[in-house]
Amino acid sequence: MFRACWAAPRRHGRTSWPSTAASGSEHPIPTSHPRSTQEKDMSISIIGAGNVGMALGSALTRRGESVVFGVPDPGKYRDAVSALGDRARVTTTAQAIDASDVVILAVPYAALPVIAQSVSDWQGKILVDATNPLAPGLNGLLVGTTTSGAEELAKLAKGARVVKAFNTTGAENMADSHYPDGVPMMPVCGDDADARQRVMALATLIGFDAVDLGPLMAARYLEPFAMTWIHLALKQGYGRQFAFGLLRRG
Repeated sequence: MFRACWAAPRRHGRTSWPSTAASGSEHPIPTSHPRSTQEKDMSISIIGAGNVGMALGSALTRRGESVVFGVPDPGKYRDAVSALGDRARVTTTAQAIDASDVVILAVPYAALPVIAQSVSDWQGKILVDATNPLAPGLNGLLVGTTTSGAEELAKLAKGARVVKAFNTTGAENMADSHYPDGVPMMPVCGDDADARQRVMALATLIGFDAVDLGPLMAARYLEPFAMTWIHLALKQGYGRQFAFGLLRRG
């Protein structure tokens, strides 16, 4: 089960992670800082079992975390989820939401209103928006400038602590974040500081340089930033095996 430190991850540099989780990745889990004295166990559900959902599930289970996938038709995905090992299981969307404190939305943007409003009160659950409001044909975004997909989600998901993360890079990087010359960054934003820090810890756990972007309105920048990766990957011929990093002096 995911153990989230209440202490804030560093804004600059990678956040360390306890060594108790086994890693199946090509690079070690950072372990240099001790745990906070205040910790809380959290379970993780992923709504959606497409490329992004399976990539995140694979990365988390390889590091010893248990993941519940929620989909409309669990039987359709049972074999794929079983391939992740004993730490992964699949059930209905409603059951997966009920099962966990952290719910990651890895579905098409159009599915968000139905999911958000399927729960009358999210009761403080952390709802991670890993989607982008993509226009048809990847020709830009459906919302932006004065709002964002994440902010619109927060209006609909009553009682949820919405955090934007895992939307600015491809599924391949979430499945395997290792690059020989640096650490890919993962920007994270949300209005609830505790929820934001916990999602940053998740990003660090799977090998990213978690970057604190502050309040949820920063999703207005993260969603267009995702389009930069998509444009380079799919329209400029870069392919999908690249990532963005944050360089620092000193």
